[in-house]
Amino acid sequence: MSKLERQAAFRAGLNAETRAGWLLRLKGYRLLARRFKVPGGEIDLIARRGGTLVFVEVKARADVAVALEAITPGQQRRIATAARAWLARHPDQALLVQRFDAVFVTPRRWPRHQANWFEMDLG
Repeated sequence: MSKLERQAAFRAGLNAETRAGWLLRLKGYRLLARRFKVPGGEIDLIARRGGTLVFVEVKARADVAVALEAITPGQQRRIATAARAWLARHPDQALLVQRFDAVFVTPRRWPRHQANWFEMDLG
């Protein structure tokens, strides 16, 4: 992948995260963090609504079916690693209900929010 292609992919990812963030806001979530990174993991969005803390993976693909298959088990582990780090830094939020959601972004469609897309033990 060339430098220009990487830059275009990065911009597309930022755009998808922005669209996903607005969708979540419209649904009543408050965004707490975007692109939270630690060694060994990253979370695209972290949001809260009421007593629920949500770690969100955003996937932008040309087709919904491809987007639905894009979160691999290895990626799930990296998201869980970052979620543990977030909770260690924000212990007051460890008592909230925690969930892993996904938002799938495709061209010319509203983003699709899937609550509780996968489960992972954070203990």
